[in-house]
Amino acid sequence: MNLHQHTRRHFLAGSSLGLGATALSWMLQRDAAAAPAKPEVRTFDTVPRSPTTQGKAKAMISLWMQGGPSHIDLFDPKPEMAKWDGKLVEGDFKFDDVAKASTRMLHSPWKFKKHGESGMDFSELVPHMAQSADDICMIRSMQTGVNNHGQSIRALQMGRIDEGRPALGAWLTYGLGCEADNLPSFVALIDPGQLPVMGVENWQNGFLPSLYQGTVVRPTEPRILDLTPPTRLAGAAQERSLELLNSLNRNHLKRHPGQTDLEARIFSYALAAKMQTAATEALDLSRESKATQEMYGMHDSNKTTADFGARCLIARRLIERGVRFVQVYTANQLWDHHGSIISLLPKACLQVDKGSGALVADLKQRGLLDETVVHWGGEMGRLPVIEHDEGLAKAGRDHNTYGFSMWVAGGGFKGGHIHGATDEFGHKAVDNVVNHYDYHATLLHQFGIDHTQLTFERNAQQKSLTDGQPGRIVQELLA
Repeated sequence: MNLHQHTRRHFLAGSSLGLGATALSWMLQRDAAAAPAKPEVRTFDTVPRSPTTQGKAKAMISLWMQGGPSHIDLFDPKPEMAKWDGKLVEGDFKFDDVAKASTRMLHSPWKFKKHGESGMDFSELVPHMAQSADDICMIRSMQTGVNNHGQSIRALQMGRIDEGRPALGAWLTYGLGCEADNLPSFVALIDPGQLPVMGVENWQNGFLPSLYQGTVVRPTEPRILDLTPPTRLAGAAQERSLELLNSLNRNHLKRHPGQTDLEARIFSYALAAKMQTAATEALDLSRESKATQEMYGMHDSNKTTADFGARCLIARRLIERGVRFVQVYTANQLWDHHGSIISLLPKACLQVDKGSGALVADLKQRGLLDETVVHWGGEMGRLPVIEHDEGLAKAGRDHNTYGFSMWVAGGGFKGGHIHGATDEFGHKAVDNVVNHYDYHATLLHQFGIDHTQLTFERNAQQKSLTDGQPGRIVQELLA
């Protein structure tokens, strides 16, 4: 390493002039060491790009319910189960926890009611989501067919069950870039409890360049550490340091003609500085009216709704400012109700229902829902039979990836529509099945992207989100 490189890199590593540790860390993820000049150097960036066709969606917010919400207790009523409640039934159930499994039926103890002009069914546990029934496209026939959390998470988040693959948000930002030049393109809003199963893998860039990795925003203040410079270093002092940094970078670029990625790195350093103002403003919920804050449950007396509601509101603010993809995560296994579902499922629903419903309604009233996809769901549903058959208070439900529900709203998806069906007990999808690769093909289509054409070369092979799987565009889901 020559003296110039040594000085420049130590300047970056040791600088405390307000770039901010987190902002700088995110910027450096976009940075790659300069490689020897090649005849053709492809530049990777987040400059906005036009899709190949005219898509209806421009941004996406995914509300990720990690653990597997029970579809037969929330969105897919099965009155036939009442006749068998407490009785042994036959079925080729695939249990995750064989030791605690039974084949005794557990009919949902919660009441369902039809909502909206569409008459869509919702459980009494999710009254706020139910208010958006006519804007929601309910998919009751989802399948991944892999029965543990990790593999099913990878199927829905990364397209296949293999490790090391890019997350959905990374693919979208790789394909379309970002409308904002002062905020990250892919943001992960994590829960204050625990990271979801698979942790950072949920927002990884995989084999895509590192600038497509999701940027984590903390669940509590300060949401981005060291974003604001100390008072003594703000203003002119910081401006002079940035001018020096820019001069060092430009001189470095002159010594490496043809290395077009260096231009992108110079832009990245400038973006880190821009985030000081833009991210601070975007994450400042005090700028929202009290009515809007209350709509998202930020002031409810029980405090249960405040955190998730605040993160849903942040997601809306980020999308408004040009961020391409935001994912809001619940805590590790919040929905994994192997036992005590009678008490635990209502608590999980109370935490997320108000914020989820508010997000759809708020986007709609602001004219943003037409071009923003909102997704709600987890990696699986639950079985209709009892796990922990030791009395109703201890009863739970095991994993089910062969037929479960999730919903999408906005972005050109058909509102007030129920797609597909499971069998009489909600065990398996039997009508209009939607596999994870069908969902991904359809989602990319709504962004104007052909899922077979959005590829990245790795080891002399063209990789994609669906990656050779027979993904089909499910036209019945589309408005």
